[in-house]
Amino acid sequence: MSKPRIFVTQPIAQSALERLKAIANVTVNRDASRIIGKMALLAAARKCDILFTKLHDRIDRQIIAANPKLRAIASQSITPDNTDIAEANKRGIPVTVVPPIVAEATADINFGLMLMVARRMVEGDRLVHRGKFPGSQSDFLAGSAVYGKTIGMVGGGGRIGQATARRAHGFGMRVLYWGPRRKAEPERDCPIEYVEFDRLLAESDFVSIHSPLRPETRHQISTRELALMKPTAFLINAARGAIVDEAALVRALKKRQIAGAGLDVFEHEPKVSKALLQMPNVVTTPHLGSAVAAVREQMANIVVDNILALLEGRRPPNIVNPQVLER
Repeated sequence: MSKPRIFVTQPIAQSALERLKAIANVTVNRDASRIIGKMALLAAARKCDILFTKLHDRIDRQIIAANPKLRAIASQSITPDNTDIAEANKRGIPVTVVPPIVAEATADINFGLMLMVARRMVEGDRLVHRGKFPGSQSDFLAGSAVYGKTIGMVGGGGRIGQATARRAHGFGMRVLYWGPRRKAEPERDCPIEYVEFDRLLAESDFVSIHSPLRPETRHQISTRELALMKPTAFLINAARGAIVDEAALVRALKKRQIAGAGLDVFEHEPKVSKALLQMPNVVTTPHLGSAVAAVREQMANIVVDNILALLEGRRPPNIVNPQVLER
């Protein structure tokens, strides 16, 4: 019996790759610097039995339909945001994901964005690289404090919000949160203070986004919400880009309604608004939330676990659509 053919859309940890090669013929797109193009992904899908994908890969109806014999889509994403689950269900294709193991790594990025944008660290780095040094007590790059300020977490009662709260307490910060449901355990253990949404926006020096992306949270932060924030406040988003209305954010920044933004995610990524890139008070990183080598290695090996389960006729531990296994 021939080995299954697996296509991996970007390089993965060597330990995971070796496990795959032991049981399959594996082809890897070696370019980690960019998202694989649509035509290349289509060509690969036609020739493989299993697609090993990343969060940024858009596995739409056309990709899924390209190969009637496609056996599985094994995603390294925690949520299958970019996979057409309805089409996979229609064709009886299992889709697997990974569990939410990125809380601490994402909280690092979240807090790093706060520090970078408030203390103008990116501007300072660029200045030094251009050979300029204003002086150790110059006010040229005077910024805002982080220590002792108030952080308000939108949807912040979950794992990443709690991890961010622990870091904030180390900086002597007051920690507020709002979500559709109050959560007694993080209020007790972190601790964090529940307040109404509009109050959180009005009182926070840093408004930090932690909501999941759902139809009801798309553009959760838009013109009205940005207008409620302090003119000295910063918006921080390391969750999902479409939670923030990017056009409204650009307008608010241009009008100086808020002081700045730290963004690891974008509404139309990988495309980023040119207006945001031209603003010195906006710090941008390319969706680095889980980009810790050890975390990514763990994620890749969980994907391999899912693939092995499918090939051995077992139910994968992280399957999105288990009903297709009954067919």
